[in-house]
Amino acid sequence: MSDITRIHELVEILNEAARHYYSEGDEIMSNFEYDKLYDELVGLEEKTGLVLAGSPTINVGYKTLSELPKETHVAPMLSLAKTKDLGELTDWLGDKKGILSMKLDGLSIILTYEKGELTKALTRGNGEVGEVITNNAKTFKNLPHRISYNGRMVLRGEALIRYSDFEKFKGSEYKNPRNLCSGSVRQLNNEITAERCVNFYAYNIIELSEADNETPSLQTGSKEEWFNFLEKQGFQSAPHRMVTGENLLTAVKEFEQEVSTSDLPSDGLVLTYDDIAYGISLGRTAKTPRDSIALKWEDETAGTTLIDIEWSASRTGLINPVAIFEPVELEGTTVRRASVHNVSMVRQLKLGYGDKITVYKANMIIPQIASNETESDTCLPPEKCPVCEGKTELVNENGSTVLMCKNEDCYAKQIHSLAHFVSRDALNIDGLSEATLEKWIARRYIRSFADLFEIERFREEIISDDTMKIREKSFENLINSIETAKNVALPNVIYALGIRGIGLATAKDIVKTIPDISLTGFIDITREELLSVNGIGDTLAESVLNYLQDEKNREQIIRLNSILHVSKPEIPSSNAILDGKIFVITGSLETFSNRNECKDRIEALGGRVASAVSANTDFLVNNDSLSGSSKNKKAKQLGISIITENELLSMMGQ
Repeated sequence: MSDITRIHELVEILNEAARHYYSEGDEIMSNFEYDKLYDELVGLEEKTGLVLAGSPTINVGYKTLSELPKETHVAPMLSLAKTKDLGELTDWLGDKKGILSMKLDGLSIILTYEKGELTKALTRGNGEVGEVITNNAKTFKNLPHRISYNGRMVLRGEALIRYSDFEKFKGSEYKNPRNLCSGSVRQLNNEITAERCVNFYAYNIIELSEADNETPSLQTGSKEEWFNFLEKQGFQSAPHRMVTGENLLTAVKEFEQEVSTSDLPSDGLVLTYDDIAYGISLGRTAKTPRDSIALKWEDETAGTTLIDIEWSASRTGLINPVAIFEPVELEGTTVRRASVHNVSMVRQLKLGYGDKITVYKANMIIPQIASNETESDTCLPPEKCPVCEGKTELVNENGSTVLMCKNEDCYAKQIHSLAHFVSRDALNIDGLSEATLEKWIARRYIRSFADLFEIERFREEIISDDTMKIREKSFENLINSIETAKNVALPNVIYALGIRGIGLATAKDIVKTIPDISLTGFIDITREELLSVNGIGDTLAESVLNYLQDEKNREQIIRLNSILHVSKPEIPSSNAILDGKIFVITGSLETFSNRNECKDRIEALGGRVASAVSANTDFLVNNDSLSGSSKNKKAKQLGISIITENELLSMMGQ
């Protein structure tokens, strides 16, 4: 047994003995035995330079903070690209050596050690800025409080609570070890953290300030050397093993069996290239490193009983069915609801009250119904809107049956329409939530889009209303956002109106195709003009004309025109670089901050961006040309060029 392993063992034995003696009033060893083991621990700590945070030889000290301060990370904390396809995992590794490790289901923590002492611990936060939890980290059971490496080291790992420790908290508000861990590491009183039995498992070195013969390189060599170095410093790491293309699938199967009986919560596996220099050469996207990939387990399913179908009205009048069922645990969370999309889906699944159904999380995020065992088919669409009790109507839409509310004054339509109007791609009024809009509508402060710009009239009522929790400063910020939103481009206003079927891209196409159009001119747009716009057919043209024939809608547009300062985007010339070319963007981007920025740049140069690959697509923009995504596969089937972001920039003349 190594000295470091013995230190971990002694800390656990001595702490267990102390717990029995002080908390339970009994002894599991004599004072002589305790002192002998204690002296052995002191000797090993002096020899190795390793002192664990939970060691009985140190006194961490408990503190209570008023809040957790925030701090920027030394490097962005990226998330891993994910797959469920073993074939894609094998293709990704190719002929390289890799390290396959258990993906622990806890909370990412970044630690900094200076001159052997733990000086800082941060949560991942939003990837750029994390919360400082140094006091809490010093209570993690297995975390080194002092290490032998004397330079500056920054490392990343996972804080988690083992299943065996979580058993003590069953029946609390925490549903799984990850939830308990998240609540534990962010406590303001680190004495509470200490009681939660949090452990830390290291998996990545971010920075090393001093190099010597025993220090691994962060630029060359093997990732396996990182694991060995971390273990020599006293850190524990997730179970891992070296793999090649030949034994990768076997190793995955072995891990599947190991995870089922492990005391460590896990939600998949991580595969990383062992060759550090090769991994660095691949670079990274804006969100993910290219030297690692995560294998997520197949969708977890659970059986439950359908209680009800809740019908929810939207801004367009659509009434969407949502299944309500007996709570089940899926992917670490309690699930009670799942969207059923439309009436056709309700009929296809033959849903009925009390049916035995199977549910899952699509892509481990969105709850869905997989199957219906009993198929009693008793859930019928309501004849009245659940919000306004207006008459409903079944309508065929693109081959699917949907339920519509016919009442134009439906309260739900008002809320959702206004929420759409203030959304990012529309007027982009920052800080105005749907919950606030709902209260303003209920109190009759606003009834239309234009009323938003006169909300100043109700300043005192809003600030003094405790249910809104909007005080003077918050209200002033809202007023500033509303004032800023008055300067807006015409396509964004057209999109903000919420006309059924008119997205931002189509709104831009309207303005591009009819360059002389204005906001008031849009009121009198003709069918012929609409049909001249790329992507608008008879159905969509009819939707626009129906909207504009309503006198209330026309009056609303006229009022907005008197309030807003509407600009028109510069129309690319017919000989623009990307004129007439249709692009689809997928995957992560590096140069552009997001897809919207990339899309705006393409459109400024005369191109057009579509959401799906079709025979009309000219280019698919994807930095990962070897991806097994559905868009990549379809582009290859149709013979469409797949280009990287750099190739797109070259086309743009950059």
